[in-house]
Amino acid sequence: MEYADEFYVDSGWAAYGGNHGIRDPIIAIGHCPTRLQDLTEKVPDLASIISRYWNSGVDNFFLESAIRRRTCFYSHYKVHEHPCLESSIPYLVIFGAAEILFAQLADQISCLPVIAMLSSLIYSIAGVSLAIIKVAGSGTIAGTMTGISVSQSEKIWKMLQAVGNIAFAYSFSSSFLEIQDTLRSPPAEAETMKKASRITVSLTSTFYLLAGCLGYAALGDATPDNLLFVFRFEDPYWLLDLANILIAIHLFTAFQVFCQPLFTFVEQWASTRWPQNEFINKEFVLPIPGLRNFKLNSFRIVYRSIFVILSTILSMFLPFFNEVVGILGSIGFWPSTFYIPVKIYLSQKKIPKWSKQWIFLQFLTAVCFTVSLAALSGSLVSLLSNLWEFHSFSFDYDQYNPNG
Repeated sequence: MEYADEFYVDSGWAAYGGNHGIRDPIIAIGHCPTRLQDLTEKVPDLASIISRYWNSGVDNFFLESAIRRRTCFYSHYKVHEHPCLESSIPYLVIFGAAEILFAQLADQISCLPVIAMLSSLIYSIAGVSLAIIKVAGSGTIAGTMTGISVSQSEKIWKMLQAVGNIAFAYSFSSSFLEIQDTLRSPPAEAETMKKASRITVSLTSTFYLLAGCLGYAALGDATPDNLLFVFRFEDPYWLLDLANILIAIHLFTAFQVFCQPLFTFVEQWASTRWPQNEFINKEFVLPIPGLRNFKLNSFRIVYRSIFVILSTILSMFLPFFNEVVGILGSIGFWPSTFYIPVKIYLSQKKIPKWSKQWIFLQFLTAVCFTVSLAALSGSLVSLLSNLWEFHSFSFDYDQYNPNG
């Protein structure tokens, strides 16, 4: 269950910003820069935001074909007619084409965060339920107190990679301000966000711990990157299929939610840089019968389409779920969750240098930077080791055969 941060963002939008749509995401990365120096200063937060798009594409590399893979395995593993080796390209092409369409309209559709929140809540419950069913059915716990049966060095690398995964799950600060910007007063936005944070972080942490602990108890060393990718849950298979569909829906909508800050950032920067350019600034209305009129823009159509296409292609070439989550989590966690917020806090509160509070915050930032580097190294080692066995655009699903 790798989507805790997205559930946080989606629930925040749905509860407090959904009625506004996704209107002013530029607040997540500050004012629109007009100089190269201003743009450079935004690079750490921009990198954190961009990382989520790649992760959504990589996740969909698996999830768009999840039901088809299970059907292939369920049909063939008993008779062994042929291995379940399929191309994932058609699924990613469909995903990319749909994302291109919605990328033009997502900032004008307010229901997307609600859909993402509900789907993530349901599939999280489904994943935990499947693990409970597996443990209750077997009557035994497959895992051990010492963890998976690998060498000590490999276990260390995997632990560091797991730290990166956890970091990714809590790197939501770049969207925190975005959500807060849509709130109405009273009550004060800060008070509302504190309450929302306590509820959503507690909820996502609970699901995260349950999925990790119960999944390992159910499958032991055979636990996959994501519980809902596993094929060893024979019954109820319909629940697994439903959960995978909901994950695909969630990632589809979450991709749009996370895309809007970068889209708006680039488009406002271009509009400021070339204010007289009609290709960049001229908008036209697209009337859709039965729906509202949607505003489109030539530059928006071209830029957003190219971005989605490049993200989809990149996901095809590097479809490593857990490794990518660990890498992106370790890269984005420190700048977006500690460095930038601490820098803003010190500046806003005018904390004097070398005071106790200043030293503590700097120490905390340095520790988190070290942790991020360690998590990045563990994820990179795992990624490089898997590259040797990688076959482009396809997977041999017989590796999930419980009898194989």
